[in-house]
Amino acid sequence: MKLRKLMFVLPNLFTVTSIFCGFYAITLCAGEAEPVHLYQAALAIFFAMFFDGFDGRVARLTKTQSDFGVQLDSLADVVSFGAAPALLVYKWALAPLGFAGLFISFAFAACGALRLARFNVLAARNPHGGGGSFFVGLPIPIAAGMLVSVIISHHVASQGEPLRESAYVPVAVAVAGLSLLMVSTVRYRTFKDTRPNRKSAAVFMLMVAAGVAIATQYHPAWLLVACCGAYLALGLVESAVQVRTHLAARKLAAGSAAVAGVIDDEDDDEESEDGEGPRNNGPAFL
Repeated sequence: MKLRKLMFVLPNLFTVTSIFCGFYAITLCAGEAEPVHLYQAALAIFFAMFFDGFDGRVARLTKTQSDFGVQLDSLADVVSFGAAPALLVYKWALAPLGFAGLFISFAFAACGALRLARFNVLAARNPHGGGGSFFVGLPIPIAAGMLVSVIISHHVASQGEPLRESAYVPVAVAVAGLSLLMVSTVRYRTFKDTRPNRKSAAVFMLMVAAGVAIATQYHPAWLLVACCGAYLALGLVESAVQVRTHLAARKLAAGSAAVAGVIDDEDDDEESEDGEGPRNNGPAFL
């Protein structure tokens, strides 16, 4: 019985370790942070993603899922993938933009918190919990992973050189876009229902070929950016196709209803001409 109780601590230990990595990243960004400190902070957030990805799997393997673990995981994500990446990207690129850079970095953390709150509400209403084939909105670990992968790749590819001034505005636009995607209704796959088959094998081989091409033509560090960017693009493309299909279905349904209405009107006219339907000829005794 005591061993069973101790097993409940294991997944929460992974979650707390993720919080520690996020807190360590914040301490590295405090003060006059050098590029190497920002690089180390990005690595700390990357390790936080690793621990965050395994706490749920450990809970399922040990059958120690609990509401406490769900809430703790959300709070950990606010720290490790909301506050820490927001401060990191502010120190890395947005600080020279003044108040605009401060507001954009704050918007990233705020939208991440809103996204997590919405996820908890939807998970509570869903009889299957948080499981499903799609996320509603960009998951906050992926949004943080996109920022972290760009910072890590830039540091490695540029050999520790600071970010150029010409890149400040594009980075701000990218951070704002990630913030909006987190609170949007764009659906992103969870890949929980993926099974090994020919289609998945073909997609995997295509990803490997694309990764080899990027590593050889540019720099191996940009593979992280390519993977996160491909996931972002997949959600946007699938949502666009879904919206187009939905609009086409609505248009077809409206056309069918209009045709049915015309046919009903023609049937009413035919009944009136045959004397089978009601006529507006006045009283019968006239």
